[in-house]
Amino acid sequence: METQKFSYDNNIVRAFLYATVIFGIIGFLLGLTAALMLFYPELPEYFFGTDDATIVSLQSGNLQGLINTHGAFGFGRIRMLHTSAVIFAFVCNGFFAGAYYSLQRLLKTRMYSDTLSWIHFWGWQLMIVAVVITFLMGINTSKEYAEHEWPIDILITVIWVIFGVNMFATIIKRRVRHLYVAIWFYLGTWVAIAMLHIFNNLEVPLTFTGWKSYSAYAGVKDALVQWWYGHNAVAFVLTTPILGLMYYFLPKAADRPVFSYKLSIIHFWSLIFVYIWAGPHHLQYTAIPGWAQALATGFSIMLIAPSWGGMLNGLLTLRGAWDKVRENPVLKFFVVAITCYGMATFEGPLLATKTLNKIGHYTDWVIGHVHVGALGWNGFMTFGMIYYLLPIMWRTKLWSVKLANWHFWLGTLGIIFYAVPLYIAGFTQGLMWKQFNPDGTLVYKNWLDTVTAIIPYYQMRFVGGLLYISGAILMCVNLVATVRSGSFQKDVPAEAPALAKISNKRKEGEGLHLWIERMPTLLTVLAFIAVAIGGFLEIVPTLTIKENVPTIAAVKPYSPLELEGRDLYIREGCNACHSQMIRPFRDEVVRFNGKNGQYSKAGEFIYDRPFLWGSKRTGPDLHRQGGKNPSSWHYKHMLNPRVTSAGSIMPRYPWLISTDLDRSQMVAKIELMKNTFDVPYTQAQVDSADAWADNQAAAIVKEIYSEAADVKKAYADKKAADGANFTPLEKKEIIALIAYLQRLGTDIKTTEIKTASTN
Repeated sequence: METQKFSYDNNIVRAFLYATVIFGIIGFLLGLTAALMLFYPELPEYFFGTDDATIVSLQSGNLQGLINTHGAFGFGRIRMLHTSAVIFAFVCNGFFAGAYYSLQRLLKTRMYSDTLSWIHFWGWQLMIVAVVITFLMGINTSKEYAEHEWPIDILITVIWVIFGVNMFATIIKRRVRHLYVAIWFYLGTWVAIAMLHIFNNLEVPLTFTGWKSYSAYAGVKDALVQWWYGHNAVAFVLTTPILGLMYYFLPKAADRPVFSYKLSIIHFWSLIFVYIWAGPHHLQYTAIPGWAQALATGFSIMLIAPSWGGMLNGLLTLRGAWDKVRENPVLKFFVVAITCYGMATFEGPLLATKTLNKIGHYTDWVIGHVHVGALGWNGFMTFGMIYYLLPIMWRTKLWSVKLANWHFWLGTLGIIFYAVPLYIAGFTQGLMWKQFNPDGTLVYKNWLDTVTAIIPYYQMRFVGGLLYISGAILMCVNLVATVRSGSFQKDVPAEAPALAKISNKRKEGEGLHLWIERMPTLLTVLAFIAVAIGGFLEIVPTLTIKENVPTIAAVKPYSPLELEGRDLYIREGCNACHSQMIRPFRDEVVRFNGKNGQYSKAGEFIYDRPFLWGSKRTGPDLHRQGGKNPSSWHYKHMLNPRVTSAGSIMPRYPWLISTDLDRSQMVAKIELMKNTFDVPYTQAQVDSADAWADNQAAAIVKEIYSEAADVKKAYADKKAADGANFTPLEKKEIIALIAYLQRLGTDIKTTEIKTASTN
């Protein structure tokens, strides 16, 4: 067979590698900032100004500087940016770097199209920049791991398709008969993410010229779809592509073959089949149907087997090469990464069980679990890959192995100091919530008692983050020095014989999987079927069977002002700290019952697009918030939470009080709800939406003025000072938010309650 000469494209790998490092540092910094704000909520005031004389600030004077930021640097938006930066910018760019490097070498061909490669690269970076800008502006959907608005979702779809076309076309022109195991994981990742992304982001734009949309699903249905996506974003963005990298780079770094080919087959197919079923385990004790919770728990437990199969396949690949781990920083990173993968995939199924879920969920235990995976598995696999690629691509030695070892130890200590305090915090808070006195009252009735108790662990977590990012900065130094000392080769010459055409039929004596491995289309179709089965059997019944979501006659649609307030709640990322799901526990019903005395029912969320049940509670649950506190309390709480709740770690939201509510699309929102989602507004209600909002705002302001003479006087003084430029309190954003908060959970107190089968 004639030997053909060609070249590998290292240029695109270098671009993704640089993007990985740059966005990784940014993502870590954002995470560190969010961690700091959890025990120092005055951080924005320190930079932009405050009227609190007890707080040191770089700006003298008043709150105007903070108001001028319009919340761009508030905790809710920083947390959102951190999550997306780490997932979409750091991990995804790292995966693309590794995939473009390994695909070419595993298939012995250059990528199908350099043009498509660069469209993929710049399109992905454009998406990331768009995410940064929109999140800082408060444009988001609040969906778990998919908080981008609809134009960015479409951009992600387009770029993902371009990546897929380039990958599949490269596979078609390959010079290697069989697809190596790493490529199975790349293909599985591609089809699963395409399916998950499209179905999770089915939403209806308010206008095609704006950035506001509403989810196609409501309440319980939206919750199930979001966690079907959210859990499997962890599976198919943060796990399977990284496993593909593991199967390529670990054997290369260890100079050993993969431990077991058969285990690789079992690992791949069982993992992608089982993972997709496990998503609803995040919704234990919530208002989703009981059968979905039970199904998810069962498959979550089963998930331990394929996950640990992969872990063992990775670790046992080092058989006979453990002596190299002592000297080689690349292998050190890989070993800790695989260990963290094993820990996280054992802990995840345990958290799916109801016994542990009721303690761990909605606490920082979940955050600790997530960060063992993110910092350990994703971070360390990516760091190991970078250290492996640097000397090869720049044809030199790593500038400093010693510095890489320092990175390893700082990063390892960082993971320990970051995760362990969060586990302790989760246990502490989860157990404090549930303690009762002999007379049936809560031991820790004041929510703040359960928050202030875990602040020392937040501080320890910050130290862990500082150690972790310090290690990453050392990697940057090493990278720059290595690049400067080496010589980069854009096109790497290679040669291989062309692949002879043979029949697609299975040959005599050819193993079934060996046959599938040389049939990329068949492999992809089978992978799609494997990942689609679980989703189909869980999602479709919930979306189509009416009995799964019993309706409650007393539950009515939101008023126009309440709908605006809900959008503000989403804009500020309040769901990052406050859940809206009171679980059927005695302690939660007692703690959060307000004036209603009911845990949350599925029928209460039928108008919620999207659902806002949350994942953790730094602040208390808000589902029975309506009527619990007077409107003036909410006003003052937003202006300065420490005035109404001494010791609160909630940030301030003075811009809500200062900024006029934009009601230009309020009627359009009501019309969209009525005409597209069949929300039972009457035409008269639509026609009178402005007057409806005016009347409700006036009633809230009247209540505030009657309760708080100081607020009334302040606005009277302001009116006298501003003259014709005065805008009454009724027109401010804060009133819409109060309208929403005062509505929460108030519908069911006057009627017989129908519950879902689990409740």
